[in-house]
Amino acid sequence: MNRITDLFKIQYPIIQGGMIWNSGYKLASAVSNAGGLGLIGAGSMYPEVLREHIQKCKKATDKPFGVNVPMLYPNIEEIITIIIEEGVKIVFTSAGNPKTWTSLLKENGITVVHVVSSSKFALKAQEAGVDAVVAEGFEAGGHNGREETTTLTLIPMVKRNISIPLIAAGGIATGRGMLAAMILGADGVQMGSRFAASVESSSHENFKKTILEVEEGGTQLTLKELAPVRLIKNKFYNDLQALYEKCPTTDELKLLLGRARAKKGMFEGDLIEGELEIGQIAGLIDRISPVSQIMEDVISEFTLVKNQLESINF
Repeated sequence: MNRITDLFKIQYPIIQGGMIWNSGYKLASAVSNAGGLGLIGAGSMYPEVLREHIQKCKKATDKPFGVNVPMLYPNIEEIITIIIEEGVKIVFTSAGNPKTWTSLLKENGITVVHVVSSSKFALKAQEAGVDAVVAEGFEAGGHNGREETTTLTLIPMVKRNISIPLIAAGGIATGRGMLAAMILGADGVQMGSRFAASVESSSHENFKKTILEVEEGGTQLTLKELAPVRLIKNKFYNDLQALYEKCPTTDELKLLLGRARAKKGMFEGDLIEGELEIGQIAGLIDRISPVSQIMEDVISEFTLVKNQLESINF
């Protein structure tokens, strides 16, 4: 037992990222059944679709699972109501002020975790009463912090400033990465990109196969004026860079981005015009595997390397 396995009542301190267009009930239940904590990604779901996924997840696993809620979405109140009505026990919040919903969620017996990108926001989350924080480094895919602080430096800085459990995210897809994060002070890890390239991920096969083709340097953080996001370099990304050369206004960036571009890329498989969100660690991912195999690989490598380190004499 450690602080994360104790908090969530799970076997391994591994949390699956609640990624938009990737994290349906099939992925969340598979991770939970394999001993981690699966999260349904509410960010890409209409409220009634979220309710359906929660109900299906309850049938697919008798283990703990949670819902990831980006707080910038317009129907947030309805989403929170559904989470409470359906008896969800764990909620990860992001992209907003943790004070807004933490009290209500905790009043309803829900464990609350907030995603942060800096020590300052980690402290604010702790003061808001959350049970744990996810500190997400600059390497992470999807929406990201503006500070560009890497996981290697972020984790010990946040650890020094908070007393609640700390989950590391950003650039972690292997047992070695998990061990490194925990040596730096994390109590557990959250992995997104590795689970995006799983059999159970709800994203399009085109997107999954593209993850395997990403090489070192194949992603970039962009759109800081709207909401910073790390993308695979495809035609849409190149169009963005061409627009940036003209010093665009925020409205011009919004016009190019349009609506539902992430859905077009990750869910519908448009690799040319779609928004393809993935982390830098994609350069290490070389196969689409079942969740059970991913979990087994991570834990076995973690154990092997930990034992090797313990046998070294300095």
